[in-house]
Amino acid sequence: MSGPLQGLRVVDATTILLGPLATQILGDMGADVIKVEAPEGDATRDVGPPPAAGMGAVFLACNRNKRSLVLDLKRAPAREAFLRLCESADVVVHNMRPRAAARLGIDHDAVAARNPRIVYCATHGFRAAGPYGDKPAYDDMIQAASGLAALQGAGGEPRYVTSAIADKITALTVVYAVSMALLHRERAGVGQRVEVPMYETLVAFNMVEHLYGRAYAPARGGAGYPRTLSAHRRPHRTVDGHVGVMPYSDRQWQALFEVADRPDLAADPRFATMAARLANVDVLYAELAAMLATRTTAAWLDALDAANVPAMAVASPDALLDDPHLAATGFWSDLDGGALGTLRLPGIAVAMSASPGAIRRRPPTLGEHSAEVLAEIGYSEAEIAELAASGATRGAEGTPGAGGAVGG
Repeated sequence: MSGPLQGLRVVDATTILLGPLATQILGDMGADVIKVEAPEGDATRDVGPPPAAGMGAVFLACNRNKRSLVLDLKRAPAREAFLRLCESADVVVHNMRPRAAARLGIDHDAVAARNPRIVYCATHGFRAAGPYGDKPAYDDMIQAASGLAALQGAGGEPRYVTSAIADKITALTVVYAVSMALLHRERAGVGQRVEVPMYETLVAFNMVEHLYGRAYAPARGGAGYPRTLSAHRRPHRTVDGHVGVMPYSDRQWQALFEVADRPDLAADPRFATMAARLANVDVLYAELAAMLATRTTAAWLDALDAANVPAMAVASPDALLDDPHLAATGFWSDLDGGALGTLRLPGIAVAMSASPGAIRRRPPTLGEHSAEVLAEIGYSEAEIAELAASGATRGAEGTPGAGGAVGG
């Protein structure tokens, strides 16, 4: 068995990053993921170092373990093919705005009428019932609206996190929401509509610690967790690099002061307890920075590891490709990319003893599996040719017969 979702079919009508990452995770765990693309393909196919040739780096990172089916959903024959595909599926995921999905005739009611057992997941910017419900949304917008950009500015100029974090957090939320809906279906025998909005997801994510004083009524202070908002909270410079040090408990802070040969700080009542350290966090972190600047990174890591104080060196993204831990755990996967040569992809982070996931397919070229998938849902060769002639579908080379499964 390869993955706990083996035997399930997922119709992936998503683009860019959020939806494709979510459905890739489902594919990694064994699901048969059919990526439904417009004739021009997912926009990320051209995002990456040239020549991307429709297989850009961002597309590669979010679309392995999938088959590509081109359907122009603005055309009636393609919409019918999409609904027929949904009849054979367990899950459909799209990231269209609610009105767009309804206008195309692939909203929940239309799909559920053909397959009442389907788990229909719509992931978009904002919960549909609110006044923002039909606004377009991208990662930067959600970072701004959800409070994350303001938190990054820590009271100064707002800043974006240098990662598409809103997309990626929402992608993980899609995965657990779909998984729970599938469990409900196993128990109750019926599917359901699942809505995963980026805005509400990020507000919930950000406010775990940052609701803070506003968690009470009446409020016992403002929103915002002081420790993480401190201007001194950052990786600290050593003699030859930077380290991230995170003592948390009373014991860990006392061990750090001992390693640093600072008995004065160990005896200072401002740093003796969690509450006291929080009240004096800027002073505490300034002292930490001064201590760490006195030794090399290796010296600090050796001393802090021996004292069981959490610490790691700061690594660049390039350095992760040679990280000894990732090498030892076999994290990076090299795949045959055909004309692209060798493709290097991140591995599957989750390890499962009885039903592990696997990278079975390289990311597909546009329309690579159009004929294959259409045949699986009952279309004859003549009907596939007719769909292609009408512009409703296309194969990898613009013909209905191109493509086929390629193992990763």
